Amino acid sequence: MQKFKVLKALTDGKVVAVIRGNSPEEAALLSQAAIAGGIRAIELTYTTPFIKDTFKELRNTDALIGAGTVLDAETARHAILNGANFIVSPSFHSEIAVICNRYSIPYLPGCMTIKEMVSALESGSDIIKLFPANQFQPSFIKAVKGPLPNVSIMPTGGVGLSNMNDWLKAGAVAVGIGSDLNKAYIENGYAGVVEKAKIYIQQLSVQ
Repeated sequence: MQKFKVLKALTDGKVVAVIRGNSPEEAALLSQAAIAGGIRAIELTYTTPFIKDTFKELRNTDALIGAGTVLDAETARHAILNGANFIVSPSFHSEIAVICNRYSIPYLPGCMTIKEMVSALESGSDIIKLFPANQFQPSFIKAVKGPLPNVSIMPTGGVGLSNMNDWLKAGAVAVGIGSDLNKAYIENGYAGVVEKAKIYIQQLSVQ
């Protein structure tokens, strides 16, 4: 998929489900439930064991499938070769940016400071993951856009139903969510995740 199409799909969908599973099967089930509930972008974290099997299971889905918790260039390349449409890391790594640019894959690095954001922008990152977002208020986006009016920010970490629309109204191009889906799975299994995902999508319509 061409890079600009992935970026447009991420910003159009607004919600990225961050999936952490105890097994590749659990990660696939969580992902399928989130997609069934209407979420169109999945971030499979490399903290999940044998994550390659999850990529294989989701290969034919029509949702975007990306890789998260990518800590080095080797892992980024592994994810890309296994079909990842985008790469996410908790901090910025120039080596990962090089790999992603080589394959025309969007790289969304985690940043907390203006300096980190500038480095990421200079290395070709089109969307910056503000992480962990629970250390900031939505008004932070406006402050950042003073010196960096072209930056696109996706807050992740501490984003939920109570503040998702606050972030989006403040200028976030999308948000990353995850803990609510895992809690729903623990409490009510697959059906619980489907229902929680639907609530997130419904909530988008009232922003």
